[in-house]
Amino acid sequence: MISSRKILVVLFSILFLSGFSIENFSQTKTVKTSKHKWLLLKQQDISPEAQNLNHLKNFKKYAKGYNLAVLRAIDSVQAHAMNGGGYFIGKDSTPTESPIGYELKLFGNPLINPPRTTSYCSGSSYTTLMTSLNYILPKGGKKISKERLEAVRMQEPNGGRREDWIKFWGIWNADGFGSQYALVQYSKMGKNIKPVDAMPGDFMNISWKTGIGHSVVFLGWYIDKEGNKNVVYWSSQKGTNGMGDQVVPLSRIKEVKIVRLTNPQNLFKFNINQPVDKKVPGDEIGL
Repeated sequence: MISSRKILVVLFSILFLSGFSIENFSQTKTVKTSKHKWLLLKQQDISPEAQNLNHLKNFKKYAKGYNLAVLRAIDSVQAHAMNGGGYFIGKDSTPTESPIGYELKLFGNPLINPPRTTSYCSGSSYTTLMTSLNYILPKGGKKISKERLEAVRMQEPNGGRREDWIKFWGIWNADGFGSQYALVQYSKMGKNIKPVDAMPGDFMNISWKTGIGHSVVFLGWYIDKEGNKNVVYWSSQKGTNGMGDQVVPLSRIKEVKIVRLTNPQNLFKFNINQPVDKKVPGDEIGL
């Protein structure tokens, strides 16, 4: 018997993969936010449930271009774990940690055979990027080289863990501003975005005041009824038992780095040996 979870995933796959290409994502007309004006969410924009499939529905009025594909991808990824799926980090454990808890593919080619059903932050954000590329570049399987396809894998060919700083995923997963290293510098598929210009569907690395970091997909800024300033994002974390939305006070954040997918076609021509500058300054949130 087919489970309801599998039926849901199939339905989302059919919905998301039909009728979308690089052209219509880049030309989609949406409500534009004014330049250099903070995107402040309303209370009704935020789902009362951490695990939901309403990211495209709730935030598309604030987004445009490829960010719409990213929002759509969040809903598809979340559909694989409507209870969050569990959060686990342990690279020295047996079996090792799993960046994402299901078999992720790019253009039909497997990127990971997950050793666990759990996930963690950079794994969920990277999975969202790869899923959005499936939507944006539906004929990508005919264009991508074997070398670049291998570079975006999340595991070594023998199933072992791909270490930090090794190729696309290893750079994305590295400590620091991994999404900036991988999307802007390494692959040249994106650009840096200032916090004031951030839009739902941007990728964001957070540097907490505690000294650790977090890799997320930005959804918006939010000032609650008490006047507290917050950031709303989607990722995998303990607080949501894996993948889900969080609303976090800006008072906990030291700095961030936000990047946007702008040139997905560079997936077909990036230099797999491209060096990366690790000394990238973060941005303070001046909301």
